[in-house]
Amino acid sequence: MTKTPDVTVVVAVYNTMPYLTECLNSLVGQSIGLDRLEVVAVDDGSTDDSGAELDRFAERYPDTVKVVHQENSGGPAAPSNRALDLATGRYVYFTGSDDYLGSQALERLVACADENGSDVVVGKMVGTNGRYVHQALYQKNDLDVSLYDSALPFTLANTKLFRRELVEKHKLRFPEDLPVGSDQPFTIEACVRARRISVLADYTFYYAVKRGDASNITYRANHLSRLRCTTQIMKHAAGLVGAGPQRDALFKRHFTWELAKLVQDDFPALDPQTQREVCAGVASLADEYFTDALRDAMDVKRRVRIALAQRGAVAELVRAISDEAAHGAPPLLIEDGRAYVRYPGFRDPALGLPDRVFEVIGESVPKQLADGTGLVSAEWEQSGQELALVVAVRVPLVGDTDGAVIRLAPRAMPKSADKPGARRLPVGTELPAPAGELSRTVTPDGTATVLTARIPVRPERARLGVRAYLDVAGSTYEVPVKTLGLPLPLARRWREKVPYRVSANANTKGRLVITTAPIWEPSPGAGRRLRRTLSRVKRKVTR
Repeated sequence: MTKTPDVTVVVAVYNTMPYLTECLNSLVGQSIGLDRLEVVAVDDGSTDDSGAELDRFAERYPDTVKVVHQENSGGPAAPSNRALDLATGRYVYFTGSDDYLGSQALERLVACADENGSDVVVGKMVGTNGRYVHQALYQKNDLDVSLYDSALPFTLANTKLFRRELVEKHKLRFPEDLPVGSDQPFTIEACVRARRISVLADYTFYYAVKRGDASNITYRANHLSRLRCTTQIMKHAAGLVGAGPQRDALFKRHFTWELAKLVQDDFPALDPQTQREVCAGVASLADEYFTDALRDAMDVKRRVRIALAQRGAVAELVRAISDEAAHGAPPLLIEDGRAYVRYPGFRDPALGLPDRVFEVIGESVPKQLADGTGLVSAEWEQSGQELALVVAVRVPLVGDTDGAVIRLAPRAMPKSADKPGARRLPVGTELPAPAGELSRTVTPDGTATVLTARIPVRPERARLGVRAYLDVAGSTYEVPVKTLGLPLPLARRWREKVPYRVSANANTKGRLVITTAPIWEPSPGAGRRLRRTLSRVKRKVTR
């Protein structure tokens, strides 16, 4: 190995066998070569075979792998700091001891930093075994990104390449009193102080592993512990980034991720004292950092939960979470072209929350509309030769619902709409014609509107999807009508001169479709052939 390695890889280790072996193999097998690489692994008091495995690699690669054993510190910060003290590389890279790298990772990262003068280089990460990794940052290579106008705030793990000169100049270390999230203060400050940050997305550099028993430390911390860590992280960041749009861009991550996770589906099961403490902690951070601009930049679901916690409205927060888990999101109130989600606390004078908290602002809500849209009834209505299908469809809108109609669509929905169950249409999309007469009534409980449409059936060969088209906050949504397993009217024969068969069915995705087709069709030229046949018969008879 050269006197000064190009990169030191820091590995904090605690009980990660058998994953540790794959991690170490991925390091010593790097294309950058052992002579340009230094691995500093600190065993933080492991009680499994991790320590012995580290020693085995150190013995096999004595010029590359350095191992330190120490008593358990309770988290990755202390062993990472110990390794940083020993690092000698021009760059330093951090990896979890249960994760592994692509074989060219370090060579590519170092080359990028050298060629572009980058102080921080972020390589594309993916999750394995169900591990979630935010992917928005990895859409393309970008050799000069900002912490404030990119998805970088949602990728604050320390699994990046850092110029060690930067690390030592600013004495960057990990806070050892944080059981989770201790890499965030380090990463945030490095990114704030970096001259250039680069992103490489054309290669998979890092594979983040979720252990089979989900024992990663991130999954073990309780609500109050995570709240305390997030509070410390945000206060540290606030000392680096002044109030304003840049801080809002950074803290959007913490309000939509760390803090929102404290008030999700498991919140109602917490004991009342913990619920109050969580809300008080969220309120303290919201009072300090939850600006109007940041509030408006969040999705309405998380925004409402943060606002209820900020008001100390524990009962309303529990009800909002429990009701949504059981029944889906509440209906939308349409007023003056605006859309409001009627979560608990909406226009409650005791709470005094502004309507803006509950408003759909710029976001897309196809899943919410799809979840609340479904068939109520369907039946044939015939008068002489005229046939119509009368359908009643429930949609999760109340208020000004003039923009809600039923239409027949001749084409299948794009696959991109399958997961949410609906789609927001691009501006200017030409819509099918309205499907006949329509009436609107609000359900007795006031939570939805029923659209009743009388759809004339035309004598043609067609397969048409029954869809609701809903205008919400300036956008039009196309929502297939789910049959919800309700009985549908039997197919019937219709018309006399050229009889047709018409049916209302659920397709393979459970969506209502009307199919019409003639029972029989004369083939082209059948009339001429019939006349020629009759003419030959006539000649034979007259002979």
